Amino acid sequence: MSPPAANTPTNTSAQQIIIEQHGDEQQMLLRSTTINAPAAGEVLLRQTAIGLNFIDTYHRSGLYPLSLPSGLGLEACGVVEAVGDGVSEFLVGDRVAYAGGAVGAYTTHRIMPEAKLVLVPEHIPDDVAAATLLRGMTAQYLLKQTFPVTAGQTILVHAAAGGVGQILCQWAQSLGVTVIGTAGGAAKVAQAQAWCDHVLDYSSEAWVAQVRELTQGQGVPVVYDGVGAATFLPSLDCLSPRGLMVSFGNASGAVDAFNLGVLASKGSLFVTRPTLAHYTASRAALLACANDYWQALLQGRVRPVIGQRYALADVAQAHRDLAQRKTSGATVLIP
Repeated sequence: MSPPAANTPTNTSAQQIIIEQHGDEQQMLLRSTTINAPAAGEVLLRQTAIGLNFIDTYHRSGLYPLSLPSGLGLEACGVVEAVGDGVSEFLVGDRVAYAGGAVGAYTTHRIMPEAKLVLVPEHIPDDVAAATLLRGMTAQYLLKQTFPVTAGQTILVHAAAGGVGQILCQWAQSLGVTVIGTAGGAAKVAQAQAWCDHVLDYSSEAWVAQVRELTQGQGVPVVYDGVGAATFLPSLDCLSPRGLMVSFGNASGAVDAFNLGVLASKGSLFVTRPTLAHYTASRAALLACANDYWQALLQGRVRPVIGQRYALADVAQAHRDLAQRKTSGATVLIP
């Protein structure tokens, strides 16, 4: 780590994406702003790469409303340029990353609380750290906390060609788990075959029967579903008795209300709707989750694909491509 330096006194210039009202991609505006020196417990970052996530589109559209005006974005990697009083974990020059918490990552510079940052190991590139930390920690809590998988199990992972999907599937395979993945359309099915044991097309009507066939009629103990409305109810028919349905995303729209009696009739099933924030609420939990993901990267258990790179000024196109399912793997914005 580099030796500490004096705080930037005032007036660090930054370029930031903001929205003044919810709506389509055109609501995202590039604005100049000024950032003052970090206060006690805070760090000033010069951001080098920014992660794009599907939840960003929910924040922009108003599906998950924000107090306006607002920034967007939840994860980035950068270099510490100044530290406030009392900061003890980071020095000027350190490479750090963050994922989750307050929105506002779409910017060239940012003030962040020390407690939300994690050090990035030397051999992990900035774009990988920025574009995959949120997905990697999501995969970590899903596989190791929400439903701790064990070697020899067979699991079902929807949207296996997506950013979370590719990490979750690779990591699960490295733990000795057989992965049945699904994807929408032939192109994404072909992509997901690189990190799944079996890949099914969830746009076909046959995929539920195929899951049953692949499991000799037993079903799977857990379904990880980031798709939402299009796959939720059919997935219940893929579960073994007392199986767990993990709904963690809405890529095809939110899941409608349903009669809880369905869970009893299909095998006393369980359903959960987890979020990363609840699994990383303490400093210790955040560091454990992030460091486990970093180790998975360094050990080669996970090899994420950065499928797209866009300039920060081109964020509208990035959002359009993401919403239209034209992206694969992770996407990074370059400030």
